[in-house]
Amino acid sequence: MVNLNTELLARTAPLYERVKRVIPPFEWATFAEDVDAIIDLKRRRSAVVLAHNYQTPEIFHGVADIVGDSLLLAREATKVDADIIVLAGVHFMAETAKLLNPAKTVLIPDLEAGCSLADSITAQDVRLMRARYPDAPIVTYVNTSAAVKAESDICCTSGNALKVVESLGAERVIMLPDEYLAQNIAKQTGTKIITWKGHCEVHELFSADDVRQLREDHPGITILAHPECPPEVVAEADFAGSTAAMSNFVETKRPPRVVLLTECSMSDNVAAQHPDVEFVRPCNLCPHMKRITLKNIRHALETNHHEVTIDPAIAGRARRAVERMLAL
Repeated sequence: MVNLNTELLARTAPLYERVKRVIPPFEWATFAEDVDAIIDLKRRRSAVVLAHNYQTPEIFHGVADIVGDSLLLAREATKVDADIIVLAGVHFMAETAKLLNPAKTVLIPDLEAGCSLADSITAQDVRLMRARYPDAPIVTYVNTSAAVKAESDICCTSGNALKVVESLGAERVIMLPDEYLAQNIAKQTGTKIITWKGHCEVHELFSADDVRQLREDHPGITILAHPECPPEVVAEADFAGSTAAMSNFVETKRPPRVVLLTECSMSDNVAAQHPDVEFVRPCNLCPHMKRITLKNIRHALETNHHEVTIDPAIAGRARRAVERMLAL
């Protein structure tokens, strides 16, 4: 009689090859059953899993069909040929997928997977900003609720924020809610940018002293920073860009030793693909991203929990803001 565990590990062995540099064999053995079950459920239910770059490697490389940053996930969500979308990320990402796929079932495995940026601003706040600066178009980061997007003129991501701001041709622009992203973009454009006091609880922890210490401890290291980091961190880094841009930098430049100043799992996921690059990991975890697990992805597919719904009175206006961004 074939040992079921041996058979299971053999079936999932090709997936393990992708992550063997970052997940030891004994740990993969604890993931294999859920990975196998999710793959079967996706096939039977016509489902796909979209995973953000901050998901853990067993999700990112093991069960995800589409992976990337917020911009890529937003784009690819419009092309999905499936009945069900499971968003392995945080709630605003699931809302964005639903906005762009109103006829599909969109599931978020944990309703508590939120975002400090999304929590930092409300639709009423945006209305007050518009009343105060009636001549300034409002650019809203995708890291916001659908209700906030609905009060905006256009959305942006960290990967296209500069392009979005400059496309408006305005003397001044309101950019919400990430203060640091807005400040970093302001340094690249002649447009006056009005900011909001929202911060990412992961990226705001990095400091310029951290960067200098990394250079002292690891001579010759290449330092990549996310633009949600404070401007003084971005100024000290060798390169600043979205998670997709950081991944592309490693892919094309192949620095011998690199550090990514962003969420922990990003380094693991990129490292799994580039065995020739040494990654130094100053680890800041996103507690919201880490609420998504293989087990609750499996549970979502088994039970349809938790389905994302958006008030139709909000959805149409929010969708327009996202679609204006994608049209660029």
